[in-house]
Amino acid sequence: MMSASAKSPKESDVDRVIAIAAGSRVAFEELYLAYHRRLARFLFRFTPRYENVEEIINDTFMTVWQSAGGFRNASRVSTWIFGIAYRTALKSLRRQRHHTAASSLDDHPEPAIDPGAETEVQDWLAHGLNRLPPDQRLTLELAYHMGHSLEEIAAITDTPVGTVKARMHHARRKLRRHLPALDGTAHELATEDK
Repeated sequence: MMSASAKSPKESDVDRVIAIAAGSRVAFEELYLAYHRRLARFLFRFTPRYENVEEIINDTFMTVWQSAGGFRNASRVSTWIFGIAYRTALKSLRRQRHHTAASSLDDHPEPAIDPGAETEVQDWLAHGLNRLPPDQRLTLELAYHMGHSLEEIAAITDTPVGTVKARMHHARRKLRRHLPALDGTAHELATEDK
C-alpha cells in the first residue's frame, strides 16, 4: 500500500474528493487549505476586493462539498475546482453589477501593491493585460501564470479548445500593440515599421 506522502498531489487530490463525497470533513479541510491561496490569486484577477474573493472561494468550496460525488475524474481536480471558481466568480460579478451598477471589471481600482514585491516590468505587463477583454486576459493568465494547458482552460471556462486558441491569439496580438504604447515606444515602433 502506498503511503500518503508517496502519492502525487494529483492522486492525493482525487483521494480527497472521494473522501469528501463520503462526508469527510478532514479531507474537505485539507483540499480547502491546498487550494485557497491559488484560488485567491486567480480570483483577484476578477475583483480586487478581499471580501468578494473570500465569498467566491467559500461558494466554490460549498459546491465542491455538494458535488464531490459527481466528480468523474475526467479532468484533474484542480481543473474541476478552478472551473467551479470561474463560474462562481462570473455569477457573483453579474449579481454585483445588478446591485451596484458596476459596468465592467476594469471600472474597479487595482488592489494596492507593495512596491517592493512588484517589479516595473510586472506592473507594465499587468497594465497591458488590464487593457484586454476579460475572456482574453483570463485565458493568458490561466496559461502563463497558472500553467494550465489549452484543454484545461477549455474545461475551466466551458468553451471549445478552438475558442481558447483564438482568444490566446487575439490577446497576444493586442498585447503586442498595447505594450509599446504603455512603454512610450509606440512612436518609435511606428516609425520603424515604415
